[in-house]
Amino acid sequence: MAAAATQPRVMVLPFPAQGHVIPLMELSGKLTEHGIEVDFVNTEFNRDRILESMAEEGGIPDGIRMLSIPDGLGPGDDHADIGKFVRDLPSAMSGRLEEMIRSNKIKWVIVDGSMSWALEVASKAGARVALFSTYSAAVFALRVNLPKLIEDGVLDENGNVSRKARIQMMPPIDASEIPWVSLASTTAPERRRNNIQNVLKTNLSMPLAEMIICNTSMEMEPDALALLANALPLGPLVAPSSGPAGNFLPEDLTCLTWLDAQAPGSVVYVAFGSSGFLDATQFQELGDGLALSGRPFLWVVRPKFTTGVDVGQDWFDEFKRRVGGKGMVVEWAPQQRVLAHPSVACFVSHCGWNSTMEGVLHGVPFLCWPYFADQFCNQSYICNVWGTGVKLCRDEQGVVTKEEIESKVARLLEDGEIKARAAMWKHKTSASIAEGGSSYQNLLKLVNLLREQ
Repeated sequence: MAAAATQPRVMVLPFPAQGHVIPLMELSGKLTEHGIEVDFVNTEFNRDRILESMAEEGGIPDGIRMLSIPDGLGPGDDHADIGKFVRDLPSAMSGRLEEMIRSNKIKWVIVDGSMSWALEVASKAGARVALFSTYSAAVFALRVNLPKLIEDGVLDENGNVSRKARIQMMPPIDASEIPWVSLASTTAPERRRNNIQNVLKTNLSMPLAEMIICNTSMEMEPDALALLANALPLGPLVAPSSGPAGNFLPEDLTCLTWLDAQAPGSVVYVAFGSSGFLDATQFQELGDGLALSGRPFLWVVRPKFTTGVDVGQDWFDEFKRRVGGKGMVVEWAPQQRVLAHPSVACFVSHCGWNSTMEGVLHGVPFLCWPYFADQFCNQSYICNVWGTGVKLCRDEQGVVTKEEIESKVARLLEDGEIKARAAMWKHKTSASIAEGGSSYQNLLKLVNLLREQ
């Protein structure tokens, strides 16, 4: 009897941050559904966190093997220091990564765009490579065109904005909102310079990638995708409803029961992703604004979300007593299941690309509160292109006041046109990932390519 055919196996390499691990885990899950086996490579620190989180939710999906490599950080180092990762990961991981590719006879590696140094490592080890964009096609196109922006004098090679300009890509953004500029404040010129120089350097390895896998759809970003010759849009990527995909924190499922008790279209959902934080003043303004809105709310306050106010301190305890059963606070929520819940009316979001995709897919209007990187570009999509949300504005001190929050919640929930557009985009994005849709067909193209062992 002939031996059973070996299933194709690919390696997936995310940048070690939750917003990067989640969509690549979601993609890995979809690949396993089509018979592709996956070696998912985390740092040792993140692998342990993910396994602990997912153990309570049914474990790792069949077909995904969780592997790990040391990240080079010491016991006392900050594992949330993105700048340190960008600087130190290549030297810490390259040798071990090449060894794993060779010893496991990996023929394909899917590399996170923020780990593009690994394109050369994988190619050297004899593997074919694809790049995965954890941000929009528009931001990826902006990245590719960064040398042209420098040449045109919009900014210099240190990341300083040379002249005020409106970048007329899709969607349009101000020069100060270019992701690698806004990643660092005006008081951190060295970090800005490192960001820009790192992009310019890693752009040189992009031609090694046979394709750019994008967590977007042709319907959502036609103009931006037209700027990328080898883009393969197969999003929005979504996790199975049965469990999480790569979360670093355990999800509090009691919030779903609480949502069941709320009226349809009534709840304000507030979540700022896995890495942002608010200072004590802004944290309290947000809480007071939610209370003033008079609406039931679900607020995600993860550990270390705020500086200066610890969860459990006097103000926060008093706040939770004051709102009583009107609001619920959790450390982490099953976001896609929350956004899909009929009681949710709107999403107060930092506009990270994962959250943006999830909100659009589930037809939820946005209140936009970006703070760095690609989030301003995503806000522009939401407010200026798709028309599915409104912007929260800061006062002269840079604070989003409680009055602004109260006012914009009321305005958004009374705007029937925004709700209608949100419903329209829900239909379009759902159709794209359904059988026969544009993203579904592109997923099949990817599967067929990965089978070329």
